[in-house]
Amino acid sequence: MTQTLSSPAPALPPAAAVAPLGRTVSVFVLTAVLASGQLYMVIPLLGEMAAGWGVPAGGLTWLVTAFGAGYAAGFLLFGPLSDRYGRRRLLSYGLPIAAVATALVAVSPDPGTAIALRVVQGVAVAMFPPAAMAYLAERVEPRRRMVAITSVTSGFLAAAVLLQVAAQLLGDGLGWRGMFLVSALAFTVAAVAVRAVMLPDPVREITGSFLSAYRAVPVLLAKPALLLRYAATVTVLASFVALYTGLQITGAAGTPDALLALRASGLPSMILVPLLTPWLVKVPALPRAAGALILCALTLVTVGVAAPGAIGLALLLAVYVAGISAGGPALNESVAQLAGESRGTALALFTFALFLGGSIGPQIAALLGDFRTLLYGLAALLAAGAAGILASIRGR
Repeated sequence: MTQTLSSPAPALPPAAAVAPLGRTVSVFVLTAVLASGQLYMVIPLLGEMAAGWGVPAGGLTWLVTAFGAGYAAGFLLFGPLSDRYGRRRLLSYGLPIAAVATALVAVSPDPGTAIALRVVQGVAVAMFPPAAMAYLAERVEPRRRMVAITSVTSGFLAAAVLLQVAAQLLGDGLGWRGMFLVSALAFTVAAVAVRAVMLPDPVREITGSFLSAYRAVPVLLAKPALLLRYAATVTVLASFVALYTGLQITGAAGTPDALLALRASGLPSMILVPLLTPWLVKVPALPRAAGALILCALTLVTVGVAAPGAIGLALLLAVYVAGISAGGPALNESVAQLAGESRGTALALFTFALFLGGSIGPQIAALLGDFRTLLYGLAALLAAGAAGILASIRGR
């Protein structure tokens, strides 16, 4: 995350390089929840939006996919640019733009306009993750770096639960338009807070053309081991978003209160996994990532075979979420190990793959329809991801 092939960042003075851990991680985690949460926030609002526009709720899953596609594409654009121009500088522009784009979604007059604006919103919001993750890898004290990265990564994942719960609880009072306006205000606050906690960018020698920032992309994609890990990364959020979308549109959870409880059941796992990071990192990244995806696959198969009641389903979902929360950071770490001097670009590709999966997840749920079929399909997808991770050891 420190350099690109075309514009190496200078070595940072040791005293200036160390970011304040507590303040930085707190602000970054909250901003990660807000940013990534825009992907999931509309899932509980699909019914209200469909009723207001007089369209089927299933057709509005494109509102999730549209944001995910723009979000994923934005990583490819902004990851290399953060290497070239600096993390703080990029976010100083990016978060205010995200606030404006989010406010525009709130005034969408029809589904087509809303879908188009969700793509724009996704691209704008995508400025945060690659710059933030690269900043943590550069400026946090090395012995605390993995804790910081895992905490922020867990924030991105926790958004799937937190923003769905918030939308379900507040949506009736604020309406879907109100939820987007509140999010726009939150991005404005985040822009001020992020700029306040980030250290100034080091002086960077910018050489070559604007497009030279992207020269590292084909070099990285030519590595078979990285390609396999990126492919495995797609399965993480594809399964995660598809599962929660399936719970929403199939009615498998039963009552709205039961659905709220199931969404909230993953929160303890998302809190616990970062706390266990000092022990988890003792397991090498690749076996840890593969094991996490296998755990997720087995959990989904168990749900499909056992058809547990509400309490059993909540407990199994907590296990599944723990596997996702552990697998994502492990894949991030394994990609960084092969990135060399183009770490920012490599992790932008990682995040692109992660949220590419998130963008196709709702379509998987809509395509498979039946919830049990969805469970088995997602388990197979995760097993294929684990196989790809293990194959990347030889691809290296």
